[in-house]
Amino acid sequence: MTTPTSLPPTTAVPARLRRSSTDRMLGGVCGGLATYTGVDAVLWRAAVVALSLAGGAGLVLYAVLWVLTPADPPAPGEQPRPLDRFVDRIAGRADGAA
Repeated sequence: MTTPTSLPPTTAVPARLRRSSTDRMLGGVCGGLATYTGVDAVLWRAAVVALSLAGGAGLVLYAVLWVLTPADPPAPGEQPRPLDRFVDRIAGRADGAA
């Protein structure tokens, strides 16, 4: 009879904040935040709208996150959207991957 041994520790890959390519309405920022935090994208969108109506901070924050957050890599055979290529160029990610 063998005794169970301890399993080696798993190395979990830390989650990275990325703009979503599937859950997006504009730039995928709220969808990416939803995936990263586990909070529903609708709540993130409501927060952006509320901050936008309360002085415009939501628009600024969304724009900053759109530029600073890399996009999900495109699926095989899929081309990145022109707007995503433009934002990646602004952020200095010429190949679209960070």
